[in-house]
Amino acid sequence: MSSMNSVFLMGNLVRDPETRKTPAGVMVGDFSVAVSDPYKDKDGQAVNRTCFVDVVVWGRQAETCVAYLHKGSPVLVEGKLQLDQWKTDQGESRSRLRVRALRVQFLGRVMDAGKPASAPAAASVPAEVNEGIPF
Repeated sequence: MSSMNSVFLMGNLVRDPETRKTPAGVMVGDFSVAVSDPYKDKDGQAVNRTCFVDVVVWGRQAETCVAYLHKGSPVLVEGKLQLDQWKTDQGESRSRLRVRALRVQFLGRVMDAGKPASAPAAASVPAEVNEGIPF
């Protein structure tokens, strides 16, 4: 039987992304995304359920996320569900599910060092170019 492991999430960052480096020097970034799931309860009242999902990003993408994302940033994350398992110092087994991001799309305005990105300058058309246009 074949299987598929694909996750798409759209939501807002719960906190600023954090990074660390592996012993091999590879950058790893972590952040959490709040994903809303609106529905109507049995009485027809609108209810908004929120799910908090941990995301891990690797390499250059981790550096980019840390540079441009912050708490509240809207993102679209495409990735795979990953099960992490480990033992505590006391020998207890632990596990958690998180998304390993393959792609992170920034949905809001990109911020650069706390300053809003500047809008591209409008290109002006020289007057002589417009003279021959009949409309």
